[in-house]
Amino acid sequence: MTRVVFVLLPDVHLLDLAGPAQVFATAADFGQPYTLDYVAESPQITSAQGLPLLARTEWPPLDPGDLVVVPGWRAPSLRGGPEPGAALVERLRAHHAAGGTVASVCAGAEALGRAGLLDGRRCTTHHALQDELAARHPRATVVRDVLFTTDDRVVTSAGIASGIDLALHLLAVRHGPAPAARVAREMVIYARRNGDEPQASAMLRYRGHLDDTAHRVQDLIDARFAERLPLGFLAAHVGVSARTLTRVFGRATGLTPLRYQQALRVERAEHLMGHGATAESAAREVGFDDARMLRRLRRVSTA
Repeated sequence: MTRVVFVLLPDVHLLDLAGPAQVFATAADFGQPYTLDYVAESPQITSAQGLPLLARTEWPPLDPGDLVVVPGWRAPSLRGGPEPGAALVERLRAHHAAGGTVASVCAGAEALGRAGLLDGRRCTTHHALQDELAARHPRATVVRDVLFTTDDRVVTSAGIASGIDLALHLLAVRHGPAPAARVAREMVIYARRNGDEPQASAMLRYRGHLDDTAHRVQDLIDARFAERLPLGFLAAHVGVSARTLTRVFGRATGLTPLRYQQALRVERAEHLMGHGATAESAAREVGFDDARMLRRLRRVSTA
């Protein structure tokens, strides 16, 4: 079971908190191993929107596979925001040092900065706070005009609703595209607001449309991308001809179904190789006969 611990500071923005929490709670509803906890430095805080929130003051035990998320808060500047206490800052630092992942939404990046976790790493925050974050943490590389960044288990996102994009990305990385796609559809999130981040999930990158036929085919490919999926089989699944599916899918995504499947395979293989798998074993894991096709497709994608 993976814990997702949300750290609540005074004047927390509700959507900074509720967006990612909904993503992981929905994933849990679908059988993914998530449990959510909410911690704060006092048992009750008031959100920026005036809603009182209850939280535990004692942290649960954490494992390296657990995730700690710091949602943002309302303040005219980072300097004028809430002061994370020394114990909280040390908790963030210790979880990352133990191999865990820490994440922030919006102004929550300031808490990560105080823990020293932005030093030497790429990060982002709300566009109105980027200059101040860069000034307060000069050893960080603040990336502008993107929704989120990931750098050595430190994940930061821009303002407010971008926390949903961040959480969906983490689901796609941890579990593959199908669970993330299912959660996105359940939450009625089809539009993918994308910056220039190469690590943005292919599953999300090609969901910026409202064509239900294409979405249903993508759902099937997401769930079975390592299998052979002939065009006729996909077309029969949604009750259209192969020619109609090619036209509809291309209009919605800019790709053929095969190219979309290949993008998912390459992305998953790169994730496996980033965690120590050989190119050959990663290629076979995602459905290629050997690494030759994987290498060719990776060359094409980076050309």
